[in-house]
Amino acid sequence: MKNLDLRTEPVERILLIRLRNIGDVLLMVPTIRAFREAFPKAHLAVVVNAGTEEMLTGNPLLDEILVFDPHWKALPLRQRVRWEGKFVREVRRRKFDLAVNMTEGDRGAFLCLASGARWKVGLHDPRGLWWKKWVYNHWVRPPDWKAHMVEQMLEFPRSLGLDPQGKGVELFYPPEDRETIDFLLAKEGIGPADPVLHIHPTSRWLFKCWRDEGMAAVIDALQESGKARVVLTGGKEEKELKKIDGILKSCRTRPVNLAGKITLKQLAALSRRSRLFLGVDTAPMHIAAAVGTPVIALFGPSGEFNWGPWGNGHVVIKKDWECRPCGKDGCQGSKRSRCLEEITEEEVLEKAFHFLD
Repeated sequence: MKNLDLRTEPVERILLIRLRNIGDVLLMVPTIRAFREAFPKAHLAVVVNAGTEEMLTGNPLLDEILVFDPHWKALPLRQRVRWEGKFVREVRRRKFDLAVNMTEGDRGAFLCLASGARWKVGLHDPRGLWWKKWVYNHWVRPPDWKAHMVEQMLEFPRSLGLDPQGKGVELFYPPEDRETIDFLLAKEGIGPADPVLHIHPTSRWLFKCWRDEGMAAVIDALQESGKARVVLTGGKEEKELKKIDGILKSCRTRPVNLAGKITLKQLAALSRRSRLFLGVDTAPMHIAAAVGTPVIALFGPSGEFNWGPWGNGHVVIKKDWECRPCGKDGCQGSKRSRCLEEITEEEVLEKAFHFLD
């Protein structure tokens, strides 16, 4: 396999493939920037899963975002073949010179192959499907597993001879999303100069969530201090809304509840409007860090060295136990993580008041 050095190759059209979740897509921004800095005149496109594209829309580094719908795999075979075939043709007709698959699964490898790019780059995975060795003509060795996900993705441009400089993560939203947040806050009596604390206590994976009564106690203490009004957000799934409802029932005070009512862009505008973000290991945590808001993140079974808030000035609260991070869905499959649940209200409030003071 020939070693590829992009500094010596003519590249005019580049495709980056990242078929993962919301946070994964947002954290690829430094990698996008690395390719843009190296090829300022190239057509730079990405392929991402439907529902994650808002992390990149409006980003001036990109020329095009192609959205793949993973729900196509649930369609009857004939319909699935028709829709996926149409998408592949759209990718292929763009005639990319370079395709970089930053996804471990087989769908990203297939899209990389189907792109028809002269140079196809993928992650070396000895456990992967045997046919992948015929897909790529440049392998990227697995990076340090303890490195942050931003650094892991930057191994792709580095392996191609590029030298990434700026590593900041940015997220862009239109003025109307900020206006929507201002309107919703004004309805709750929160003016432009009033301090706001954004709390997002839920995750699609409930074993990453803290105790309802603990979060309620923190909300009450923060609101009763008079230092900030708390605004709650959460996902639209029933299990997340149910968890928000459980927290609210345990509260003495009344925080503003926007759970399930705003878009991801509006959530970014809310975080930017806030003095502090408090949450767990989930995409809104990365969004808050990306818009420059200080973050307090509660981590349990997942590794903060991989997935902690990116950038300076953030705080991770965790237990330094030998068994964590285990990456499991709760202790002994219980869907409840002791390392997370045993974080105390006092630990969280100490950090929160430090920021607010």
